[in-house]
Amino acid sequence: MSGPLRFVTLGDSLTEGVGDPVPGGWRGWAPLLAAGLTASESGRPARLTNLARSGARTADAAGDQLAAARRIRPHLAGVIIGGNDTLRSAFDIAASARDLDTVIGTLSREGTLVLTACLPDPGGMLHLPTALTRPLARRMTALNDVVHQLSRRHGAVHVHLAGHPVAATRAAWSVDRLHPSELGHRLLAREFHAALADRGVATGTAPTATTDRPPPTRAACFRWLATRGTNWVLARATDLLPGLVGLAVRETRHRLAGTAHTLDAASHAATRAALAGLGPRSGAAVAPLDRLGRRAAPPLSADHSSAA
Repeated sequence: MSGPLRFVTLGDSLTEGVGDPVPGGWRGWAPLLAAGLTASESGRPARLTNLARSGARTADAAGDQLAAARRIRPHLAGVIIGGNDTLRSAFDIAASARDLDTVIGTLSREGTLVLTACLPDPGGMLHLPTALTRPLARRMTALNDVVHQLSRRHGAVHVHLAGHPVAATRAAWSVDRLHPSELGHRLLAREFHAALADRGVATGTAPTATTDRPPPTRAACFRWLATRGTNWVLARATDLLPGLVGLAVRETRHRLAGTAHTLDAASHAATRAALAGLGPRSGAAVAPLDRLGRRAAPPLSADHSSAA
């Protein structure tokens, strides 16, 4: 391979780096991973282009972000997106599945090795009432099921964040409880690095878990929830809140009637239908370039979930 290893990331605020502040903006897991992709003695550093932006949804990734990524012709691409979709009233698992299949499938067929991750439940992180956490958890489960299936379908390198020990570690989350803290970003970068090292793709030093700054305190979390957290909810009152109220009413009604299991069944059925609606995989994936610039065999799915 001549020139630097081209690494592109698509996604939302998580990949933009929110939660890991540095002078002048955000850093996040992607630059931390990029620094350890290639050994310094190789003289071929990784070149990162971060296309992620706060508030992006799967349609954004399948649109402008994918178009920009294809122009770069990356060797490696991170695709972590969908959390914002689950937090909108008009959440449509079929539409999200089509978007994600377009992004992951297109990049894979063009020779890019794709990195994916499933996400923790935002309702649980925010400690919302059960009537709200269950509908949000159901949506996140649907999204994660789609990501799991598409990762296998297209040979992506997948990291499990949902249910990972980091999800239960307070220090791994920023004060808003929705984005990783510096430690969380470092742990995610280390997980990806380990998975890529297993494939012989990452040859540099793994990101350290030692942080530059102390984690947010419990008091800081409470202050955020009492101030900016309230503003976060109000900012979404015209979209998310009315839908959540409806979801909470329906959840409560079914729980009182003892029929909450029907909501789970309906969500599973919708997810299966969304995946079935994608149809057969179109075209064979082009094998990605290995670290020496050769076409390797098509990658197998790597579900790497060991603790960092």
